[in-house]
Amino acid sequence: VVIASLTISAILFFFIVPLTIVFFIYLTNILLLIHQRNNEIEANPLSSVWDSARKTIASCWDVYARIWHGYELHGVENLPEGPGILVYYHGAIPIDYLYFLSRLFLWKKRLCLSVADHFVFRLPGLKLLLGVTGIMPGTREECLIALKNGYLVSISPGGVREALFSDESYQLMWGNRKGFARIALDAKVPIIPMYTQNVREGYRMLKERRFFRWLYESTRLPFTPPYGGLPVKFRTYIGEQIPYDPNITTDELVEKVCKVNFLFSFQTKTAIQALISKHQTIPGSVWKALLERFDK
Repeated sequence: VVIASLTISAILFFFIVPLTIVFFIYLTNILLLIHQRNNEIEANPLSSVWDSARKTIASCWDVYARIWHGYELHGVENLPEGPGILVYYHGAIPIDYLYFLSRLFLWKKRLCLSVADHFVFRLPGLKLLLGVTGIMPGTREECLIALKNGYLVSISPGGVREALFSDESYQLMWGNRKGFARIALDAKVPIIPMYTQNVREGYRMLKERRFFRWLYESTRLPFTPPYGGLPVKFRTYIGEQIPYDPNITTDELVEKVCKVNFLFSFQTKTAIQALISKHQTIPGSVWKALLERFDK
């Protein structure tokens, strides 16, 4: 009985926060459906008719962000007034990205469209929430249309693979993904790098094993569950824009983005790298991240 109790307690301790986040995501979708039915809304989920609902959702997530992670957002002034592509590091759970979307909408009343992995759209019961929050599959045509309409578009080139198999060393796992660079060149928009301090200390994945890696590469489904949810300090930093340059090639642009957003190269002389060098411990330290809640 004692062993069973301890085992159950350990499971709850490590997985309760991620499961709670999933619960609130589904609860949000249910509340949106109720709002839609009560107000007989049939408008496009991206239309301004949904702004009041977006504000309510953003306010709830922002309160949670402030209380649980002491969330801070820095560098909003680096975002362009018009369209642009945000490129960010993908944590085990992109909860920091939800915090960013919420605060951006509350501060600037601006909606950033998000490119998500295809498996997200296979999850049942989230269609309305995905539409209202601007989450899309991210085909080249969809991204170009969104940029043409003046939206910010965000993408994590590492995606689910980075979420599952990166660790406290914050290794970027982009592979040969260059689509975002081609879209930026075609749309003639800047690229803006972004990352969140301590995101891997807040939520982690089990250590990589060959079986889990084979399972993901075979199915493209994230079978490995995240754990953690410790109230470590989260600070999201938005770096300086990489402006559109008609003379730059796709490979050169990807290399430039990697240098700006490469979290661990302490020699890169860029504003965002200076912030990373100042604030991020490599490898990540849970205790240091917790103590940063009291750092002024």
